[in-house]
Amino acid sequence: MENQSPITTLFLDIGGVLLTNGWDRAARKLAVQTFNLDAAETEERHHLTFDTYEVGKLTLDEYLSRVVFYEDRPFTPQQFRDFMFAQSSPYPDMISLVKHLKEKYKLKIAIVNNEGRELNTHRIHYFGIASFVDFFVSSCFVHYRKPDADIYRIALDIAQVSPGEVAYLEDRSMFVDVANSVGINGICHTSYDTTVAALEKFGLKP
Repeated sequence: MENQSPITTLFLDIGGVLLTNGWDRAARKLAVQTFNLDAAETEERHHLTFDTYEVGKLTLDEYLSRVVFYEDRPFTPQQFRDFMFAQSSPYPDMISLVKHLKEKYKLKIAIVNNEGRELNTHRIHYFGIASFVDFFVSSCFVHYRKPDADIYRIALDIAQVSPGEVAYLEDRSMFVDVANSVGINGICHTSYDTTVAALEKFGLKP
């Protein structure tokens, strides 16, 4: 069904949409293997503290001191940070699509994502995301995390748009459902082609 309001704004996740995930289960598994960590202990400590890091109440060094460096290690925190940062890679087709749509339709572009500050800042600048995004509603900046609906309300307030003017690309279906519940047009991103088709239904044709 065609959208009743013209889309003026895109809300985007970063991990799973523009880039690979920043620090997901696969990356942590590789870290366990690379640095010879105890897998169960690392995962338990991660889950106990990562939400606090993502919401901006811990620094990355504090997170790592709880999860990895609670005992002496034969490697440094900087070596581990470098490993974490190296796990990110881009989805060039999606980045190009967003840049093209922004230019063609004069869209506002906002990031709405869950990420800790240091990892978020690295990914934003290393992959040039700041060059085409107008503002960032990241969990570490606003102290709310998806699926809390307030993070979407904050994004709407900052963008000064109504929910019906927004198309939102997100790879987690639960977060799409929450965005839909506040009136945003959520699209569950699973592939470039399906996302292009979904955007076309809202009048955004590449």
